[in-house]
Amino acid sequence: MENDKAIEALTDIRSMMERSSKFISLSGLTGAFAGIFALAGAAAAYFYSAQSFGPDAIFDHLQAGEKTAVLTFYGVDAFLVLILSVGFGIFLSLRKSRKTGQSVLDKTAVRMLVNLAIPLLAGGIFCIALLFHGIVGLVAPAMLIFYGLSLINASKYTIGNTRYLGYVEVVLGLICCFYIGYGLLFWAVGFGFFHIAYGLFMHYKLEK
Repeated sequence: MENDKAIEALTDIRSMMERSSKFISLSGLTGAFAGIFALAGAAAAYFYSAQSFGPDAIFDHLQAGEKTAVLTFYGVDAFLVLILSVGFGIFLSLRKSRKTGQSVLDKTAVRMLVNLAIPLLAGGIFCIALLFHGIVGLVAPAMLIFYGLSLINASKYTIGNTRYLGYVEVVLGLICCFYIGYGLLFWAVGFGFFHIAYGLFMHYKLEK
């Protein structure tokens, strides 16, 4: 009995320490919904680009003098995916925080967001620079690489194997660098399928 009480006490202490150093209100379903929205955005881009994942899908439009229209469409498409993903992420995190009793915007959450935002901001500026110089083919791999780095950077403040998803995104982005023009396909796999798989895995492993 005494051993059982000691083990229970240690478990409680570990749980409290984990709560104070890890952001545990982020729901695994957040990743799943983000993946779904990413696939929807990729599908919209797919049909817009003449139903092609090939290397000429985007460049054909650019050669036809539709550069502004193409960039505007892809910009709006990506922005909508981002807004929907963040919106559902906030909603699901608020719902989970009520169950865990942890504030959504405590010091740990702020640290996680800062560590997540730094590589994302750098990556966003880098992608804008690529577009400014007309290097469209490297935008998708750059997004995957910087997003993966942001997950790895923020993983020390979250529960779960977030860093492993980050590793996958970085590797996928590096591979995509050698297949210029297939960025939409890699984007759909990285932000779509891997997000859904990871989100569902974390949901059923940690939240069920």
